[in-house]
Amino acid sequence: MSLHQRSPESLPVAIIGAGPVGLAAAANLVERGIEFVIYESGDEIASSIRQWGHTRLFSPWKHVVDPASRRLLEATGWQLPAPEGLPTGAELVENYLEPLAALDSLAHRIRTGVMVEAVTRRGMDRTRTARRASTPFLLRARTVEGVEEFTARAVIDTSGTYAYPNSLASSGLDPLGLADVTDRVSHALPDVLGRDRARFAGRHTTVVGAGHSAANTLLALAELTEQEPETRITWLIRNASAVRVTTSDDEGLAARASIGRRVDALVTAGRIAVVDRFEIVRLGRTDDGVRVYGSRAGELVEHDTDLVVSATGFRPNLAMLREIRLELDEIIEAPKRLAPLIDPNVHTCGTVEPHVFAELTHPEPGFFLAGMKSYGRAPTFLLATGYEQVRSITAWIAGDITAASNVELKLPATAVCSTVCS
Repeated sequence: MSLHQRSPESLPVAIIGAGPVGLAAAANLVERGIEFVIYESGDEIASSIRQWGHTRLFSPWKHVVDPASRRLLEATGWQLPAPEGLPTGAELVENYLEPLAALDSLAHRIRTGVMVEAVTRRGMDRTRTARRASTPFLLRARTVEGVEEFTARAVIDTSGTYAYPNSLASSGLDPLGLADVTDRVSHALPDVLGRDRARFAGRHTTVVGAGHSAANTLLALAELTEQEPETRITWLIRNASAVRVTTSDDEGLAARASIGRRVDALVTAGRIAVVDRFEIVRLGRTDDGVRVYGSRAGELVEHDTDLVVSATGFRPNLAMLREIRLELDEIIEAPKRLAPLIDPNVHTCGTVEPHVFAELTHPEPGFFLAGMKSYGRAPTFLLATGYEQVRSITAWIAGDITAASNVELKLPATAVCSTVCS
């Protein structure tokens, strides 16, 4: 039987992304005896985490390991690291994700260096309805061999959002002039004290953003100033204050709660200069840096700096899903039923409740967004909740509607944020 004649049930489940949630989906499928293939765009698993591996998680080991993955690992003699310890991203990869991906039940089903560029139904664009649910999915991907296509019975997109930052401009569009200064603009969470040290030492860096990614970079830069006194730091925010950082009260996540206090202390001491109510509209190149043009309190202003760190948050790549029938919230671009549960205007990490496949469904049967990508532009993602998502999704794929509908995750009172701390 040729590939194009195979029934959907005989095809594997396609998992896009080999990060923690993608590998957790694989572990759950292993336990249910369902075939799958993981397509990872990076040359190694967990490629995004490796980029910020120097940064420490807010949550302890006991909350960042998926239950199904743990069962598979412990069957080989693996032991959970110190349950109360806070791992860095690199430690999470080395001590958990790499051993998981190396298991015989997963290793030969992981394809790295495969960038999925589009998902559709075989022979159908989004407008065709007849026999749609029984038609296999088709994934088009760019690989080292060129462009390839793969078919699947279901698709779980856990490709994350780290590679797709929000704009520096308040409009949501890239600021004018960005293309001229890209070599002087850094992605979120640069390794200021490690591999990127030479870039920042002794220079003036402006960090743009009001969340914990910005705060982590500010703290790292402040530590760098102790070793390289000519290093200067400016914190540029759009609002009058950075509420998400400076009002954090997560008593159960002491590391997360301490970030705001530490940043506030550095601001008070004059080690971090704050420019508030600044809305970027344009960037320009100077002889040795960047000129940031913006609107502040209704006036046009300029700010000169050597480097800019873009820590404005992330958004999902939806272009690859143009032929998939999605039902997304019009504001945060999360699944419509999930959006009210994670809306950052209402919720923090500590108030997001666990949810299952029903909140993740779309008009496209068998297609799911999971993990950080399912949260759209909301920064309230919980790693443990991502694990619960894929447990439920894989149960649904297996036809176990009872297990898929039950919420099995019991979060601690303060929840478990997936974001990171220094």
